Formats: sequence, C-alpha cells, structure tokens
Amino acid sequence: METLRNGTKYIVIILIVSFGLIWVLADVDFFGAMQAGPNNLGQVNGDDISLQEYNQRVQYYNNLYVQQTGNSMTPEITAIYEQQVWDELVNSRLIEQKMDELGITVTDAELLDMVYGDNPDPIIVQNFSRADGTIDRAAIDQVLTNTEFSQQAISLDLQLRQKRRQEKLTNYIAAGVQVTNEQVEQEYLKQNTFADLSYVRFPFADISDEEISVTDADLKDYYNANKEQYKREENYRASVVKFSYLPTADDTAAIFKEVTDLRSSFAEAESDSLFLNRRQSTTPYSATFIDKDDVREEYSAVLDIEEGEVTEPFLNAGQVSIIKNVEENGNEIKFVVFSKQIEALQGTIRDANEEAREFQYYADEETDFASEAERVDTEIQSIFATKGSSFISGLGNSQQVLTFLERADEGDISNVIELGTDFVVVQLDEKTKEGYRSLEDVKAQIQTQVKLEKKKALAVENAKQALASNPTVEALAAATEKEIITAEGLAESSAVLTRAGREPKVIGAIFELEEGETSGVIEGNSAAYIVNVTSKQTPSIDNLDEATRQQIRTRLEGEINQKFGAIWLEQLKKEAEIVDNRSRLIQS
Repeated sequence: METLRNGTKYIVIILIVSFGLIWVLADVDFFGAMQAGPNNLGQVNGDDISLQEYNQRVQYYNNLYVQQTGNSMTPEITAIYEQQVWDELVNSRLIEQKMDELGITVTDAELLDMVYGDNPDPIIVQNFSRADGTIDRAAIDQVLTNTEFSQQAISLDLQLRQKRRQEKLTNYIAAGVQVTNEQVEQEYLKQNTFADLSYVRFPFADISDEEISVTDADLKDYYNANKEQYKREENYRASVVKFSYLPTADDTAAIFKEVTDLRSSFAEAESDSLFLNRRQSTTPYSATFIDKDDVREEYSAVLDIEEGEVTEPFLNAGQVSIIKNVEENGNEIKFVVFSKQIEALQGTIRDANEEAREFQYYADEETDFASEAERVDTEIQSIFATKGSSFISGLGNSQQVLTFLERADEGDISNVIELGTDFVVVQLDEKTKEGYRSLEDVKAQIQTQVKLEKKKALAVENAKQALASNPTVEALAAATEKEIITAEGLAESSAVLTRAGREPKVIGAIFELEEGETSGVIEGNSAAYIVNVTSKQTPSIDNLDEATRQQIRTRLEGEINQKFGAIWLEQLKKEAEIVDNRSRLIQS
C-alpha cells in the first residue's frame, strides 16, 4: 500500500500529460485526419497524384467515348479507362522526374522558334492557320500579348514546352539506339535471300514413352535449371455468383408490340431516313432499287405487300424488324428496314440488380457467401486470376473484377459488378503472393517437358547415326523409310518451314549453308532435320539504293526504339517508390 501511495503522484502526472496531449491533438483535428485517410490518390517518388486530377482525366475519356460512339460507357469500359488513367499518371510522373534529373529544359528562344520560326510547331499550324494554309501571326500576337487571352497564352506555353521537352527526351533515348549500316545491309539481304531445298524430318513424337526413362533426379535437375519458368505473379482464387438480365419472354413480347405499334407511322412517314434516326433503328437507312430475285430470304416478306405498306414484325438476327415497300419499278423494288434490338427492359435489369444487391448485403452482413448462395438457390462458380491480367479464368475479361481482387483481402466480398448481361458478386477466397511454384506443384508439367527433352535427344541421336552411313538426303530417306520434303522459294526472313510449321532455328541454319551443301542434324521445335540446299538466290548489296536503305533504317529504328522505350519505362517503375491509395479513396 505504501508503494501504491508513493506512485500515485506519478500516475496523476501521466494522466494530466495524456489528457493535455489528447486536447492538443483534437484541436488540430489529428483524429479526423487519421480517420479521413490519405489526401492523395497516390505518389510517385514523393510526387502526389491528386484525386481531382485522376477524376478529370477519367471524365475526359468518358466525354471522348460518348462523342465517338454516341453511347455512355458501361461499368466495365469505365474500369478499363480508370486503370489506363492511373498508368498514364504514373508514367507521366516518372517521365517528368527523369527529364528533371537529366536537366532537360526548353529555353525561351526555342519556344519562340516553335511559334515564329520557319517551321512552326503543328500545334501552331492547327490553331492559327488561315484558309489558304498560311500562319495568321496577328492572331498569335493577340493571344500572346492581350490580357484577355492570358489563360490561353499560359496553356499554349505549357503545351509547347511540354511537347518540346518530351521530344528532347525521345531524342536522348534514341541517341543510345543506333542502327548501323551493317545492320541495314543484313536486313536487306535477309528480306531478299531465297532458297530451294529438300529435307528429311525425324519427328520427336515418333519416339515412344517406352524408349525413354524419367527419374526423380531428372525432374529435380530440370526444375533447378529452369526455375525462372515457374515464377508466378500474385494470383487469386475466388468464388462468383451471377444474376442474369438476359431479355425475358415478356421483354421480347413488349418489343414486338412496340415495333407493331410503329407500323402505321412508318407507312405514313414522309422521310424514312428521319423516321429510322428518331426512333434509333439498329438497321441503318438504306434505300436503293434491287432486283426482286436478289432480295435476301429474311426480307422476302416485302415482296408480298403493296407500295407504301409495311410488313408484320418478324425476328431477324436478335432484332425485331419491319420493312416498308417504298417503290417498285418492273422487276425492281426499293424498301427500307426498321429494326429494334431484343434486349432486357429496365424492369428486368432492375430486378436482377436488386437480387444481386440483396445477395451481396446478406452474404456480407448476415450470413456468408456459401450459405447465402444456397438460400437463394444459385450456383457458385470458381474463378482464377493473375495480377495485371484482366482475363479471368472461368469468367472472361473483366478489369472490374481484377481491380477488386488486387485490392481485396481474403474473405472480402465485392460490391455488385455489372458484366455484359450479368450482375456478379465475387468473394476472394485465396491470394497467393508472387514467387516460385514448388517442384511438387509443377511436377506433372515438368515430367512432360523432361520426356520431350529426352525424346528430342534420342531423335537427334537416331538421325545422326542414320546420317553417318547415308550422307545424302536421298540415301537417308531410303534407309529410314522417310519422305523427302521439298520447299521452293523459302525466304530467309520466314519463320515457317513448308510442311513443318514454325521452325525459325532450322531456317536460320538453312541459310548458313552454301548452294548444294547438305546440313548435319538440326534440332528444331518438333523434329530433327537434315537439309540439302538445291539452290540459293542472294541479292547484291550494289542493288540496295539509298531510298530502300533509309526505309529499312527507319523501320529498324522504330522497332528498336519501341522495344527499348517500353523496357526503359518498366525499369523506371521497378526503381520507383509508387504509393497506390486507390483502394482507400475509390469505391470498387
């Protein structure tokens, strides 16, 4: 008790300090900030990506999609664009940071040259050209000097500087990727070198399983030597239930009635084109005279009605259609088709959505996924996905589902996701981190591969023994009862060998041979080959003119720069510190 009494003053001091600290933290809204979560959608090496910037760019793509298609984006298309926007924002940050690191800047003199120089930038040409194609410099001066156009001037300045900066970065990257004259000449020769040949083929598949043996030591050795092949990305196993909103019989009947009710107004319409447009016909307007004998079978009902009349509705490739006989001229007829797609009506879609939402609520809040599926008597399907790939095994392509799986924890249940003609609810059952699959997991796969390797080795050895005593293709074929296969005009640039399939390694070996020469045993993808080159046509470098040389160089530079640029950006990502708060700030 004495110890307790002596310690009381310290306890009181601790409590006073604690309460004081709580008051201070409350005063600065520390707990509100903690509860609110992150302020930004993410960071790239400390550089913020704001939610506002993200939403603005998603909205930009949404507006562009509506303008181009006339339709609003589906949830699945929206999810694809959302992922694209995130990737673009991350990439742009990385590129900006790299340009800063390299000291890539744009001077005022460069900017003025882009605006007033002999070769103005395409942005200037696009925005300040007169009808005759010349540049309206007075209009440029007005934008750049008049305070009424200050926002436009700032925007133009930023746009031009950014474009020039990126051009400099592109040139910097391209400077390290040079295509030599030798590479151009090799490509020219490869494109224009051809050979005629004959060959004998020893398929690996001809070796039976009884002729080889595979031990556990063989499997282990192969696994250790090829471990990188069995590296896996993060992957997900999940369960899904579907609530279909395919059109019902009532939906089809309602659409039939709607089209039927349009018959009289279609017959009376003065402008058939306007009628189809206003009522959003899924068959576009077309009206030309065609021979009655050429009328397609599905439209033949129009032949049984008079000019100005409209047929009864009929089913036509998932649509309900009616046809108007516009005019007849002898054995020719002109007609117009109106169609409406058979699709689920809003009531059907609403009912399916409500079922899915009810399932999601009870599975998440009241019971569990399996119990709720049993209660509503719906099937649970298993799906599998890999991080970064929107193809979901057992479901198809879905960026929405992939996004949920990447952000979720095991046991989490998704909100209702709309896919095609289904509403789905997904539960993440298992999340496996990236790493190497164990030997036990891939044993069957490795066994198949080891068998193939052993069959390859035996087929090659058999071919070598046969070739040793039969040095010509003809003698070899006779001795082994194999067919001699011929190929004419085989291009060195080809990857496919006549009657053998894709064999780039074999084709490469063929063009190392001289005319009349017979090869040794060449191991291909599916067989061992012995080849005789009967003739070979090789062009002269003297025929390579400057225009063709430049064309080849440009193509090779483009291919190399594209590959190098992708690798370069991927390397920047690997080295960067990227914070992704989308799962905390965006409802999936």
